[in-house]
Amino acid sequence: MPSCTDDCLVPNAAFPECFTDLWAPQPWFWQILPNNLIYTSYLAGPKEPRIGSVMYDDTDPGVFDPARQEGTLWDTTLGARVSILRYGSDPVVHPQGFEVQIEGAAFVRLDPQDDRDLRSSDYRFGVPIVYGVGRWQTKLAYYHNSAHLGDEAMLKYPWFPRVNYVRDCIVWGNSWYPLDWMRLYGEVGWAFYNAGGSQPWEFQFGTELIQARPTGPLGAPFLAVNGMSRQELDWGGNVCAQVGWAWRGRRSEKLFRLGFEYLYGSDPQYEFVFYNQNRYGFGIWYDF
Repeated sequence: MPSCTDDCLVPNAAFPECFTDLWAPQPWFWQILPNNLIYTSYLAGPKEPRIGSVMYDDTDPGVFDPARQEGTLWDTTLGARVSILRYGSDPVVHPQGFEVQIEGAAFVRLDPQDDRDLRSSDYRFGVPIVYGVGRWQTKLAYYHNSAHLGDEAMLKYPWFPRVNYVRDCIVWGNSWYPLDWMRLYGEVGWAFYNAGGSQPWEFQFGTELIQARPTGPLGAPFLAVNGMSRQELDWGGNVCAQVGWAWRGRRSEKLFRLGFEYLYGSDPQYEFVFYNQNRYGFGIWYDF
């Protein structure tokens, strides 16, 4: 494949014309802080690090007042997944090789119906070690997740039992692209430290349908579905589906999305892990 320089960029086009094979082998070399990722976050994963915000309506009974529906809530994620060291290739999209990443995020829930009070916040930090070749990627990762009840919620609902939910977990995950625009993935996690009702085993799986190449200013549609199953829920969990419009950067895999989200099952805020949600709403997401 020819090297891609500004000489072969088509004006106003979404992608350099010299790129025809997204998975073609390219030279491997050491890189500090490369621009993109070998193993990217799951688009519909509710506990994936990114910048995102979803305003939604939950039709299940309230966690503080079961006599009424939960109603409107606002979940926001403030975080990122980045590469710090790679021995591999450096194409515009889908790099290959060995990579060390770091990830971190705060998952915050506000109540717009109650002075936008802070209901809860989860905090996550992890270190994935990644290998990718061709259309297949794998990761071995560690992450820590802890859940916290919001200050305003503790003051207004002192009878509500705070859960000190904590997981220190080892994860093995795999991702595969049967088509340029289709991703399939699955992972298994085992927590060696648990508290607050957490139990060791968890499973996650899903698919993503999204434009593989940079989209240009018009963007392109996307669809993503994610499922989680956890031991502490007797192997129940939740399913999250997203559909909408996405824009992918020209010089990187950075991704901005607008769309609708539907989630059914266990509350992804682990302070309320033993409560269910049946929610739908509108979200925005930005992935590094």
